[in-house]
Amino acid sequence: AFTGLRGVEAFDVLRVRLLLLAFPLRGRILLLLNPLQLLEPQLLEPPRELVPIVILVVVAMIVLYGISIYNRLVALKHNVDEAWSNIDVLLKQRYEELPKLVETCKQYMSYEQEVLEKVTTLRNEAETARRDGDVGTVTRKEGALGLAVGGLLARAEAYPDLKAAETFRQLLGRISALEESISDRREFYNEAVNINNIRREQFPDMLVAKPFGFGARPLFEAEPEATKNVDMKSLFGA
Repeated sequence: AFTGLRGVEAFDVLRVRLLLLAFPLRGRILLLLNPLQLLEPQLLEPPRELVPIVILVVVAMIVLYGISIYNRLVALKHNVDEAWSNIDVLLKQRYEELPKLVETCKQYMSYEQEVLEKVTTLRNEAETARRDGDVGTVTRKEGALGLAVGGLLARAEAYPDLKAAETFRQLLGRISALEESISDRREFYNEAVNINNIRREQFPDMLVAKPFGFGARPLFEAEPEATKNVDMKSLFGA
């Protein structure tokens, strides 16, 4: 097919092959009729009326791809919000039980006001952070609150009447169950956060995440001291 092009430079041969790839039918017809005609530059260019269409198609593809990235980031954001809402419900219930525990302890631990007040203060601070949706502050306050509650329960060992009180034992059971549920759901929340944070830093997602305000989300991690809390069920046989 290329017998009429033996004296043509290799570069021109490459141009012919590119034309055949871009316009198979048109290129082959021209090649059969007049091979040298293929070397004219204007034949290697797409028709001018197609240029705007090509540009529109490319722009449309870029926009659609950007929309798909945006939708993925939105889905990840909602996954994190949903995972946190599950923890938030449990935290709210736990913060509602702690004042009841403090009031019950006050009836028997009249000499432990400092410990009781510390639990109450930390509980209020943690509840405020929870209502504000401040996960970082909730994490810090939870660690301190868990340590304070553990200290309160350790002091309660010296009060047999308190340990024997049915109300006290029931409160311990509910609070312990809530803490176990929070620990379980923390894992799902942190997994959703990690997926969200990794995706927003990857290319090309980062090109959409930053302009549209898809920020990194904080992990809800147990503070080191919180992992040392007393097991309330085993402590009092609840």
